[in-house]
Formats: sequence, C-alpha cells, structure tokens
Amino acid sequence: MSTHAKRLASGPMPLKKCPTGILGLDEITGGGLPKGRTTIVCGGPGCGKTMLGVEFLVRGAMELNEPGVLMAFEETPRDIATNVASLGFDIHALARKKKLYLDFLSVEPSEIKESGEYDLEGLFIRLQDAITAVGAKRVMFDTLEALFSGFSNLQILRAEFRRLFRWLKDRGLTAIVTAERGEGNLSRYGLEEYVSDCVILLDHRVKDQISERRLRIVKYRGTRHGADEYPFLIDERGMSILPLSALELQHKVWNERVSSGIPDLDKMLEGKGYYRGTSILVTGTAGSGKTSVAAAFIDAACRRGERCLFIDFEESRDQVGRNMKSIGLNLNRWAGKGLLTHEAWRSTQFGIEMHLLRIHKLIEKHKPQCVVIDPITNLMHSSGDKEVYSMMMRLMDFLKNSGITAIFVSLTAGGSKLESSTVGVSSLADTWILLRDIESDGERNRCIYVLKSRGMAHSNQLREFVITTKGIKLIPPYIGPGGVLTGTSRINQEAKEKFAALQRDFEISRKQREVSRKRRALEAQAASLQAELVTVDREAEDLTRESKKREQQARVDQAGLAKSRGAN
Repeated sequence: MSTHAKRLASGPMPLKKCPTGILGLDEITGGGLPKGRTTIVCGGPGCGKTMLGVEFLVRGAMELNEPGVLMAFEETPRDIATNVASLGFDIHALARKKKLYLDFLSVEPSEIKESGEYDLEGLFIRLQDAITAVGAKRVMFDTLEALFSGFSNLQILRAEFRRLFRWLKDRGLTAIVTAERGEGNLSRYGLEEYVSDCVILLDHRVKDQISERRLRIVKYRGTRHGADEYPFLIDERGMSILPLSALELQHKVWNERVSSGIPDLDKMLEGKGYYRGTSILVTGTAGSGKTSVAAAFIDAACRRGERCLFIDFEESRDQVGRNMKSIGLNLNRWAGKGLLTHEAWRSTQFGIEMHLLRIHKLIEKHKPQCVVIDPITNLMHSSGDKEVYSMMMRLMDFLKNSGITAIFVSLTAGGSKLESSTVGVSSLADTWILLRDIESDGERNRCIYVLKSRGMAHSNQLREFVITTKGIKLIPPYIGPGGVLTGTSRINQEAKEKFAALQRDFEISRKQREVSRKRRALEAQAASLQAELVTVDREAEDLTRESKKREQQARVDQAGLAKSRGAN
C-alpha cells in the first residue's frame, strides 16, 4: 500500500500549526498559523502589519528555536530594525547569531517589462541561499505588492502568487506575507487572499478621537478559528491580542472566604466575608463611601500578604493614599512593600478595548490575588453601554478564571434608581453592596445594604455606617416609628424614648410611693382595730367571769337559805 493510501486509510490528518509566540494570537487561532503554509497579513498604513510579521520571526528565533528570513522590498533591514527596537527586539543581534537572515530587494516598476512569463527564479535562488544560511523555518515578505507592482495582468499575477506560495509550501516554510489594503478588497490586487491558506486583517480606526486597533481572521483553511474582531495593542513588549471571553462557564469555584476589611460588614456575610475568586460590585452615589469600602478590602488583603492591583480612573495614587490615611488606611505602606500596585489613568486616554488589554497586561505582569477597579462607570465616557458591558463580562470571566477576587466600583447618578447599575453588570456580579445616602432632619447619612451575595446567607438589614479615623464602622440597626433612623433623627428619637422612659419610671415610683403610704395607713388602721379587738375580748372575758361569779354566789345563797329553813 502506498504512503498516500495509508494516510487515506488512517483517516484525515489534522492541520499542523506553527505557534507565533504573540500574546493572544495563538489562542484565537487555536495554536498558531498553518505550519508550512502562507499567511497573508493585510491592512492599511499604520495598522501593524510589519510589526506582526517581525514579531513572528523574532519569537520563533528566540523562544521556539526556529530561525527565520526577513525579505523586505520597501524598507531596508536597518530601517526595520530601528522601528522594532522600541519593542525590545534587536534583529541585528539575532542576525549575528545566525537566528535571523535580513535581506532587502529593491524592485523598480519601471525596470519590469510585462512580456511573456515573469521569471521568479532569481528570487527563489536568493531566498534559498538565505534559508540555507540560517536553517530557516519561517519566512516573512514585506510587502509582496512591491515585487509585482509593475504588473497589471491579473492572470499573470495570480499565477505568480500561486507559484511563490507553492514554492514556500514545498519546502515546509511557514510564511507571513504583508499586503496593503485595497479598495473594496482585502489586498491591493484582490488575489492574495484567495491563493493563501490564512488571511489576517488588521484595522486601525479612530472613533470619537480615540484610536483603536482590531484584528480579524478572515480565512483559515482546514481548522476552526475565532472570526470576531479582536483588539490588539502594540507597546514596549510587542503585540498583544485580547481574545473574547470563553463561551463555556467553567470557572473554578473557591470555598475559601476573604475578609472585606470591615468586620461589621463581614458579620453581614455570615461573619466570613466574600468568597475568594468572586466579583463584588459596590454601587452608590458620589460621596457615599465606595472608594473607602474598596480600600478597606485592599488593606485587609495586603495584611494577609496577598498581592493587590488598584486601578483608578479618577484620582492619582498619591491623592488616594492621602485620602485613605484620614480613615486609618496606609496604602502607601503596602506599595512600598511590593504588595500593592496602584495604577491611575484617565478613561478617555484609550478606547474600551485598550483599557481591557492594559488591565490584562498588568494582571499578567503583577499576578495579583485581589483587584479593585474604581470606577467602571468612567469607561462609558469613551464607549457605549454595550461595549462597556461586553468589556466587563470579558474582564470578569478573565478574573474568575484566574482565581482573582475583584471589586468593581460603580457610580450611581443622583435621582436614579439605586437598585440598578449604570453599566448594567449587576447580574454578572456575585456580591452586590449598595451604598446610599438617607436625608432627614437637614442632614445626609450613609447606609449600606447587601443586595445580593450568591452562595451564602446574608443580612437583609439596612445598616448605617460612619467613616472614622480608625476605619469604617457599621452602627447596629435602629428602627423607629417611620422606619430606619440615622444621624440626628436617630439621636432625637433615642432622646425622646429615653425621656419617655424616665417619665414612665417617675410615674411608677410615684404610684409605688402612694401604694406604700396607703399600705402603711391600712396597716396602722389594722393595728388599731386589732388593739380594740383585744380590749373587747378582754371585756368579754371579764363579763364571763363576773357572770360565773354571780351564778356561783346565787347557788351559795340558795344553799344557805335552804339550810336556814331547816331543809335536810
């Protein structure tokens, strides 16, 4: 049986993939680019085509032991090296180590004569020498249009594209070819995307004066792949592509509990605090104490020796540190010990996806166990509700998959319904802490309420809390005639009840004294009657004795009379 027949008998062979080493790209491609095949990377100017191709070569050479060849047709290797140096890539050093071969081929359209067949043998010989020199496994062409810029015959172009791609495929080379975006087509000629095995489209757009970069896999033969638009960022560490959240909910569940940093709030949560690895939403109006609640959570986590990340969209790190000192929380101390990373930037600085990607990179860098984002509502200034909701869902999924306990602070506008979040992510959160102000007797007082906390029994009481120099303290609930009383109303009601209690005590004492006086009078009267009764009894006894004496004397007299008459 022939080798081809054996392969057919054993079933279809899965497509082999070549890891790119680019953060996020391997995830959305299911393992990388098609191994031994050609990938077209197309897009407009400034979208990052060359950066993606160069990083593909550099990561392969440095991390995967796969040398590469960079064949440039527009920029010289020196220019490209200067451009990518800001990413930390030294391609000249890799070239000296025989891990990368740099070549530049200048093609002038005026020198090309379109007659008969166009011969690529010269290019193939030059490319083969470069591949042999470093043992290349990867190849990058930047850009291919420059090579065929003098041709207008589409049939010749299609044939030459196929010929080049076949030459690369026959030698098992994984290639990236950059292409300029055409009008109405993905590429200038509209042919490259049809003859290649994988097409990646890069887009650099500006919306509301904020620039965003997006990546989309338009085509990938022989495998499943993500087809959505993915935001990506180019910074000092190279390219980072942010995948969407997972379709399946398979987050790890933790039974461990962590303190909220407020002992009285922990008591409202079964006395144990939050579940580790869950998302906590803290909502409230301006000045209700949201940041203080979040800072107390960070302080408690740092006391346990856990690494924390605090992302602020409103206040600087120094300002938050100063403000929290007033309530007994020294966050700067934890930053000095390396337990707290405090990052602050304006929400209007980037698009929503760039915020998400930057947060991802911070988490990957610092590996925190607890995260606070304050406030998420500021993100709405640079994006719409749906985009913010999508971003928050993806961020919460990422944090849960990483086992990170996170607090999201959300501002509720005055006069709006309190039991709703502006961003609309309350259903995604595991625990929802609602802070509100209650106005009465000319003052506003803070109250806290656990609206929900999945997986645990929690208090249903509305508790007043005060922010003191020693932290946040929850006051035991006080229910007055008209409901929960706070502040001066509570003090006045307590004074009224105390005065009423004193009045009741005084009235009881007065009645007790009256009863005691009457008792004494009755007892005296009873004593007098008792003495009179004794006197009467004595008189009765005297009368009885006197009567007996008279009877006895009468009998004696009768006996004497009878004797005097001579009776025997």
